[in-house]
Amino acid sequence: MRTRSETNRVVLHCSATKANSGVTAATIREWHLSRGWQDIGYHFVILENGDIEKGRHLHLQGSHVQGHNADSIGICYVGGLGKNGKPEDTMTTYQISSFEALLRALRLVYGPLTLHGHNEFSNKACPSFIVAKKFARLL
Repeated sequence: MRTRSETNRVVLHCSATKANSGVTAATIREWHLSRGWQDIGYHFVILENGDIEKGRHLHLQGSHVQGHNADSIGICYVGGLGKNGKPEDTMTTYQISSFEALLRALRLVYGPLTLHGHNEFSNKACPSFIVAKKFARLL
């Protein structure tokens, strides 16, 4: 796996799962390994209760947004699908608080990181909302 030589942005993702799915970083790691990846693609996973779990080592390039892994940190929140199985903003207040705290901490370490949703780089719903609208105050 390659190391990241610079860090300029954070990309937010969702696990594309319904509420109370029990998904953890270990679950996502298993999914990614079963696809032939070397490790989980995200650097952090935020559980529904707000707990932040480590994913891929932070000094390594992630595997979370094709063509944009070399200078970004990938964060995934568990959720993103409504009860009907369609994309929906399911971020809990705990996840929002944890995400904001994590972003502040990363900016202390790396400087003024820009914030993006996966859907800005790919034709996907992920993270199931527009990051620039939901987190406008953090841009």
